[in-house]
Amino acid sequence: QVQLVESGGGLVKTGGSLRLSCTTSENVKSLEVMHWYRQAPGKEREWVATTTIRSRIEYADSVKGRFTISSDNGLKSVYLQMNSLEPEDTGVYYCNAKRVATYSNYRYLDVWGQGTLVTVSS
Repeated sequence: QVQLVESGGGLVKTGGSLRLSCTTSENVKSLEVMHWYRQAPGKEREWVATTTIRSRIEYADSVKGRFTISSDNGLKSVYLQMNSLEPEDTGVYYCNAKRVATYSNYRYLDVWGQGTLVTVSS
């Protein structure tokens, strides 16, 4: 079983910053892609940012220039630095790992974390 654990969410005022973290369980040997998604109340989940093992980085237009995705240890820890936060950034933020391999040679195509809540007050 592979787990992703997000942390770092909280309540912040407009213009503030938060740094989210996503860490894989210790049995993960490698993964190829990590995405951040978010889901606002009453809305569908939307993609926010991506980083890959080959260092490809992409952002949704809505966060470009304000959010920065980074990683350590071959994507086993991934961070989302969020600056200039707006009320529209409010939601539950999820990390999503693709093509995960474990030390016991199991492979998982798609793994999701449990989410961390970000609330931006106006």
